[in-house]
Amino acid sequence: MKNYIRMIIFISLLLGLALLVFVIIVNQTDAASFGVSGENIVTLNRIAAYAEEHKADLSVFDNAGFDADFVIIDNKNDLIYSHSEKTNDISVEKAIQNRYPYRYLSENNKVWGTVILFDDGTEGYRGLVRKLTAALMIFYALLMTGVVCYGIYVHRNIVLPFQRLKDFAAKVAQGDLNESLKMDRDNMFGAFTESFDIMREELAATKSRELELQKKERELVASLSHDLKTPVTGIKLAAELMQMRLSVKTEKEEREDILFSGEEIKQLNTDAEGILNKAGQIDTLLSDLFTSTLDDLGEFKVSLRDEESAILGDIVKSFDDRGLAVLGDIPSVIINTDPKRMSQVIGNIMSNSYKYANTKIDIDFSLSEQYLEMQISDHGPGVPAAELDLITNKFYRGKDWENSEKDGHGLGLYIAKSLMQRMNGDLIAESNGDGLAITLVIPLS
Repeated sequence: MKNYIRMIIFISLLLGLALLVFVIIVNQTDAASFGVSGENIVTLNRIAAYAEEHKADLSVFDNAGFDADFVIIDNKNDLIYSHSEKTNDISVEKAIQNRYPYRYLSENNKVWGTVILFDDGTEGYRGLVRKLTAALMIFYALLMTGVVCYGIYVHRNIVLPFQRLKDFAAKVAQGDLNESLKMDRDNMFGAFTESFDIMREELAATKSRELELQKKERELVASLSHDLKTPVTGIKLAAELMQMRLSVKTEKEEREDILFSGEEIKQLNTDAEGILNKAGQIDTLLSDLFTSTLDDLGEFKVSLRDEESAILGDIVKSFDDRGLAVLGDIPSVIINTDPKRMSQVIGNIMSNSYKYANTKIDIDFSLSEQYLEMQISDHGPGVPAAELDLITNKFYRGKDWENSEKDGHGLGLYIAKSLMQRMNGDLIAESNGDGLAITLVIPLS
């Protein structure tokens, strides 16, 4: 903008200078034209005086040094003396018609002749025209210089930057986000141009994050496919073993009633329990994947309603397969929640505690303003302080567990936090060196 103001000032000064030169030349031309007219009058008077002084012998004009063209005629318009080639048919009347300066010659108050000067003023007019033309040409030249300078400035500082912006926008539209936008120091749209380049950097970063997310999702699908094969294979083996045992038992027994020994019944129960466990693993994997996908699509919904806080205890008991949960007193209040989604939240948290800590799980409750806080704490290795804000991110697993044999895909706590926020609550993770504590902030009715 400063350069633009300087350019405007420069052009204004240039145009002012051109106007000043024009005015000066015009004024000088006017003075010169009047000077020529006055000089003619003076010359005419000098010739008339000299003629009156030398009336008897006008030939003295030959050596008098007068450069003007003139003639002297008598009262009958007859030529008395000529100092010009224009001597044909001259008279006072024709002098008046041609606008020639003239003056009567007298002696003793009696007119005896007339001096006619051959100058109609056209020479002064032509000189005036020439000088005005020169002044206009100088003015036009200075004006065009200003216009050209301004045009160059506009082309360099406005047209070219916008052309670069146009080419830049075309490249961005084609997906080319690697080439930065060239910026000049003198560009009056520098901040505007810089904003476009910042937009390119943000788009490039977004595209990179999107590609990284797509890569992780593909890795997740591949990992889930692999993980699903293991329980499916176990289910198939357990089912085949049960089928084989029943087939062998049927072939050996010839009577109608087939009896199973206690050991055989125990083995069948073990096989059935293995099938249920494997089916549960598959159900958990598919549930997490489906929930995460719905969340990405923006179609994950909750149905909030008022419920008694006692349902939280029922949910904990339904997921405490190993009997590790120690449930504290639950304040008798009405909470606003979605029981189905709350089951997913608590189930994911307890599943993590089983997987990574496998210790006693303390579950305590407290009231805080308009919320019921439910704290679920285990006594495992916990989480480093630097990772507490990351463990609820999608696909994030603690550094200590990434390369371990523990199954996981970094979705459990991510889904739990998303669900709590959709239910107008929150999930807070804390670790003080003695396990991991997850606090669920549940809104009251």
